Amino acid sequence: MSEIEVRRSRRRTKTVQAFHENGRTVVAIPDRFTPEEEREWVDRMVDRLERSGRRRRPSDTQLTARARVLSERFLDGRARPQTVAWVANQSTRWGSCTPATGTIRVSDQVKGMPGWVLDYVLVHELAHLLEGGHGPRFWAWVERYPHTTRARGFLDGVSFARREIGQAAPEPEDAP
Repeated sequence: MSEIEVRRSRRRTKTVQAFHENGRTVVAIPDRFTPEEEREWVDRMVDRLERSGRRRRPSDTQLTARARVLSERFLDGRARPQTVAWVANQSTRWGSCTPATGTIRVSDQVKGMPGWVLDYVLVHELAHLLEGGHGPRFWAWVERYPHTTRARGFLDGVSFARREIGQAAPEPEDAP
């Protein structure tokens, strides 16, 4: 679990809000809350935020199933990964693939991003099972995914914003 920061506000009179910011969970509460109310609301809101996040982030099993559907739809079913998993140790890549073992890893930085972005990352890594490197044949496979340009722009924007605040972020890829 991430670090929890409680922000009290005199302007906030009734509502409580929880969100993620810079790697921590922030819970915004009215200034008038007692310490007991604060503990109760922080626990409640952190639990709600975690439940919400789990609904938006597929498990490894769901990720593998999603990759198989994308392979069928955009890569003629030719890319057959052995495993597809979320990983927490990739700060300079959105995903990676080891063609020799059929292993695809997706950075947990992608969790919570729009589904069409996750699908692009999966198609990109699946294409590496068909073509190594980032040559024209590789990009021909990737470009079959209709949201490639949009997703690349989204990821480039996220990377730029993270680098601006001093965080590690993937570099833009060479396009075809």
